[in-house]
Amino acid sequence: MQRPAMPAAARMARRLLLALIVAIAPAVACAQQASPRFIPRDENPEDFPAGAGREDAFYNCTACHGFKLIAQQGLARWQWEASIDLMVAKHAMPPLDAKTRESVLNYLEATYPPRTQRGWQNPFLNR
Repeated sequence: MQRPAMPAAARMARRLLLALIVAIAPAVACAQQASPRFIPRDENPEDFPAGAGREDAFYNCTACHGFKLIAQQGLARWQWEASIDLMVAKHAMPPLDAKTRESVLNYLEATYPPRTQRGWQNPFLNR
């Protein structure tokens, strides 16, 4: 028994669906690949300003991100504290014990304090 012929519109829809699947498949495969984990290959504690707590700060922070991210900041102590609290609450960072937290905060406060000017400054504003 022969199958009845498929209508032209159905054949066209079938071909279009097949073409769409073939076109999208590589994009889906790329999107599903896991992003690489951060590994602080090019950073060492010695690359950053010396001070008490440098190693505590370096090794606790580089568990998740590069230390250069921290070196770019320049925050007040309360902002460093809020940053650590945010990472513990929102990004699953293990809480630091009191001694380590104090050591890290002391280093960050002394080494990366707030900057007087941040970012682009409009030269036409009267200051």
